[in-house]
Amino acid sequence: MVEVDMVEHPPHYAQNDRAIECIEYIQGQLGDGFDYYLEGTIIKYLHRYRHKENPVEDLQKMRWYLDRLIEEHTREI
Repeated sequence: MVEVDMVEHPPHYAQNDRAIECIEYIQGQLGDGFDYYLEGTIIKYLHRYRHKENPVEDLQKMRWYLDRLIEEHTREI
């Protein structure tokens, strides 16, 4: 049985075997504004995790976006 990773690669974010994941498409569309998208998503997951059936999953998703934001700034150094 194949285990689905809802944090790293949720299947609904790369539908129909597309060559590009949604996050990569968003980055391409937003350019320099991509940081703000990441920040907003971090805030969203932090704000709502207490109200979810699986709060740890939302915290892991928040961490994923924070790691991505850190990665974006590490490339600039």
